[in-house]
Amino acid sequence: MIRRVAVIDIGKTNAKVALVDLDGMAETALRRTANTVAMDGPYPHHDVERLWAFILDSLADLHREQPIDAISITTHGATAVLVDASGRLALPVIDYEFSGIDELTQAYDAARPPFAETGTPRLPAGLNIGAQLFFQQKRFPVEFSHTAAILMYPQYWALRLTGVAANEVTSLGCHTDLWNPWRADYSSLVDSMGWRGLMAPVRPAKDRLGPILPAIAQRTGLAPRTPVFCGLHDSNASLLPHLLSDSPPFCVVSTGTWVVSMAVGGRKVDLDPARDTLVNVNGLGDPVPSARFMGGREFSQLADSLPANWSEKDVAAVLSRKSLLLPSMQQGSGPFPHSTARWVDAEGLGPGQRFAVISFYLALMTATCLDLIGGDGPTTVEGPFARNPLFIRMLAAATGRPAIASETSTGTSIGAALLAFDGVKATSKGERTEPPPERAWGEYARAWRQAIET
Repeated sequence: MIRRVAVIDIGKTNAKVALVDLDGMAETALRRTANTVAMDGPYPHHDVERLWAFILDSLADLHREQPIDAISITTHGATAVLVDASGRLALPVIDYEFSGIDELTQAYDAARPPFAETGTPRLPAGLNIGAQLFFQQKRFPVEFSHTAAILMYPQYWALRLTGVAANEVTSLGCHTDLWNPWRADYSSLVDSMGWRGLMAPVRPAKDRLGPILPAIAQRTGLAPRTPVFCGLHDSNASLLPHLLSDSPPFCVVSTGTWVVSMAVGGRKVDLDPARDTLVNVNGLGDPVPSARFMGGREFSQLADSLPANWSEKDVAAVLSRKSLLLPSMQQGSGPFPHSTARWVDAEGLGPGQRFAVISFYLALMTATCLDLIGGDGPTTVEGPFARNPLFIRMLAAATGRPAIASETSTGTSIGAALLAFDGVKATSKGERTEPPPERAWGEYARAWRQAIET
């Protein structure tokens, strides 16, 4: 019987190994490290050997505290790994923020499928995995020719743990240009570029790929028969518990480096690829309207030097004065990709007031994303932003619907751990916030929207 699942959770900013107790659906231990980008080599790339050492050390450390029964994996999207016949890297794992990929924009745009086929918007740098592979094949043809398998990022770590190569639809279907979510098959790009034969077999996220390799058991102290599950994309890991236990309509907002909004059973809308809306594929294999912006990165830029101690007096002052931050701090993605951020009526704000304005900005950007994808019903916020009550209150005000702050420190770990659970279990919902009754909240949201329109 599986009770404790070690979840390898590779985010764009931080990498974590969390121990999840399935009986209580809670994290009981956590190890964390910064996920730095290596700048040597042919292009900026992920330091997978450093991450691998961190993963093994964390598994060994956690196992000494509480026995680990299974391993699951979740990672950020927009990352593919090329391995040779021995399982080693054919090319470094490219950082999706590498702007050099844009050198081939014209040629790639002529090759990529339309939005109607893939639900993938055209994104800058390497945010479309197809653009990464196109760049690697064109710029490094000799190294690319050594590729024996193309893996999505969660399944690369599964390969290192088990020796089994696989792929999985949540990462394949995450703005890659590689997947047709309506046919549940690879897109025309994969065939036109000759990549289909290189793609590892597609397996369900819940599949046990195998036990850990003997060398892993020896290195970590885990039992040799410890199973490893195929794994999934991190935003879809946050969504999975709600798919298994909630009744539509509802929305889930996964917050981290990216703020990813997903609508289940919402209003029928036409997605606008120019505003970073897209079709994700959830852990059950179904298409999900989604939208995103780089909210966690923006928060770090805006508020890292600010103390998070604000008062209700600060909030009242901001609402009354209508001090605003307008989009976007991170350009090239999100619902306002070509807008330049600016402050309105923000002179002389104190630290608590500035923190409130930033929190409101992030909530209103999220509300915009939810509106673009037809969001309806309550919205559950997973990840760091769930701990910001100003974000939660303004999100409820701007959407006119309840917002629920998840109690788990990261919904991705719980969702990934559920891959090892055979039943259906409701997860902790957290505190529910109704739209504030005070008119000032709704008036602030309307002022923000009007300022953008003008």
